[in-house]
Amino acid sequence: MTGEHDCRDDAGSQPCFMHELRSDGTAPDVDPQQIRDVARWRKAERERLIAARLALATEYRAAQTSAIANDLDRLIPIASGSIVSVYWPIRGEPDLRSWVRGKWEQGVRIALPVALALGQALVFREWRPNGPMARGLWKIPYPADGPEIVPTVTLAPVVGFDAACYRLGYGGGFFDRTLARMAAKPLVIGLGYPSSSITTIFPQPHDIPMDWIVTGSNPPVPRHRLMACPTDAR
Repeated sequence: MTGEHDCRDDAGSQPCFMHELRSDGTAPDVDPQQIRDVARWRKAERERLIAARLALATEYRAAQTSAIANDLDRLIPIASGSIVSVYWPIRGEPDLRSWVRGKWEQGVRIALPVALALGQALVFREWRPNGPMARGLWKIPYPADGPEIVPTVTLAPVVGFDAACYRLGYGGGFFDRTLARMAAKPLVIGLGYPSSSITTIFPQPHDIPMDWIVTGSNPPVPRHRLMACPTDAR
C-alpha cells in the first residue's frame, strides 16, 4: 500500500439510508425536522473536524499513528482465519499502511472496503502487496482482482467520535449500512486523533457504535465500559 491519494472536499456527503429507515427515507418515531437539524449540524461539524485534522503537524500525526498501531497489536485477536479490514488513508487520516504490510507478512489476511455506488453497502476485497488496484468512488483505491471476503475485524476511520463510541464519518452511511447487513458482526474499531473527540454526534436510529475507539495518546476506549447496556464480551 504505497502512495498518497485524496478525495474531493465533498467526499461522502450523501445521506445515510439504512435498513431501519422507512421507504420515504425517514426513521421510525423520529421528528423529520430533527433529522434535518442533525444533518445540518453534522455537515458543519464534519467540515470543522476535517479542517482541524488537516492542520495537525505531519510529525504529530505520524507519532499518533505509531501509538495507534501499538494499541491495535494488543486489541486485535490474531488467530487462524482472522481477516482484518483496513482503509486507504485520505485527508489526514492515520496512515496504517506500514502496519498493514507487517500484519500481512505475519499471515493475517487483509481486506479493503470497496465503495462502488452511493446508497449501497460496502463489499470487502482481499489485498496483497503489489496487487493491481482500481479506483472506486472519489478515486479511493481498492484491490482490482482480489476475492470478496468477510472481515472478522473492521478498522473504520473517524472524523469525530463521542464518549459512547459513536462515529461521525463522512456522511455516506457506508459503514453503518454494511454493519447492519452483516450476518456476523465483526469487531469494529474506530481510529482517529484525540482532537476528533466531541460531546455527542447526536446518534440517530441508524447509527451503529464502534466496539472500541483508538486515538493514540489516550487509552483505547471500549464501548462496554461506557454504555449503560454492555455489549457481548469479545
